Amino acid sequence: MDAQAKLDEITAMVESAKSMPLSASVLVNKSDMLALLDELRAELPDELREAQWVIKDREEVIDAGRKEADRIIADARTEAARLVSRTEVMQSATKEADRVLEEAKENSRQMRLEVEDYVDAKLANFEVVLHKTLGAVERGRDKLKGRHELEELRDGALLPDEPLPG
Repeated sequence: MDAQAKLDEITAMVESAKSMPLSASVLVNKSDMLALLDELRAELPDELREAQWVIKDREEVIDAGRKEADRIIADARTEAARLVSRTEVMQSATKEADRVLEEAKENSRQMRLEVEDYVDAKLANFEVVLHKTLGAVERGRDKLKGRHELEELRDGALLPDEPLPG
């Protein structure tokens, strides 16, 4: 019989006992009551141990649950921090990449302008040299043309034999 049954039996004994006149007291058999209380006392340690074990087990489960919850929260915070950091790094890297790209575009534009200026200056010099060369070629051709005319005139005996200018 368990402790609860013993308590029920003691309660029934007290409720069924004869009442004392003009009093809340009842008459119970002392030896029967002590026997039931001894049996109850013998039952209680086992049930108390079981209850304590259940309480201890419950506390261990709750403790393990708290530790797991704390670990999950810590992991979540770490992951959140990592993601925020990654986002910040990504944003920073994107900004830096944009800055470098703009700088490269500006450098490219500057270099293109400098190259165009250089090529224009070289072409202008080449144009001047070409004009001078063309002038020299023209003058040389004119001289040759003039000699040929003089030779034709001389061959035709129109002019005396004179040395050709030259």
